[in-house]
Amino acid sequence: MTEDFTATLPRKRMGAGALLTDHRGRVLLVEPTYKDYWEIPGGSVEADESPLSAVARELKEELGLPVRPGRLLVTDWVPPRPGRTEGLMMLFDGGELTAEQAAQIRLPAEELRSWAWCTEGEAGERLSELLARRIDAAVRARAEGVAVYLEDGHFVA
Repeated sequence: MTEDFTATLPRKRMGAGALLTDHRGRVLLVEPTYKDYWEIPGGSVEADESPLSAVARELKEELGLPVRPGRLLVTDWVPPRPGRTEGLMMLFDGGELTAEQAAQIRLPAEELRSWAWCTEGEAGERLSELLARRIDAAVRARAEGVAVYLEDGHFVA
């Protein structure tokens, strides 16, 4: 039997995260121990794992929360850069966490230093420019009830 043509196609790195907010509309960000900037909860999609399953797994691993993310808000193609391949990053709607849910957050100390609710301005100070653009797009997509496509965090057409 011959190899399926799709096995010869390029593979892309893929990540999935969740937009989680509180009752005031602030976004939940996490502070990794291995980066100089904050992140949105989520992580890499593993082999043979769907992006939706990956983000649910990551929320459980990173925050200790059994949150089932909702609809897709953002797909962002990120071009390659030195030391990193191109990738597809997806953000799902994680919904609004209650105060009770937030009180149950437990971080893996080896991976995350802390977490915080952040306004748009605070998020812009803590995130890389790319992540700030992606999260801004996700907040907007949620408010408008749409899903958006970005390239390097910028809207395309």
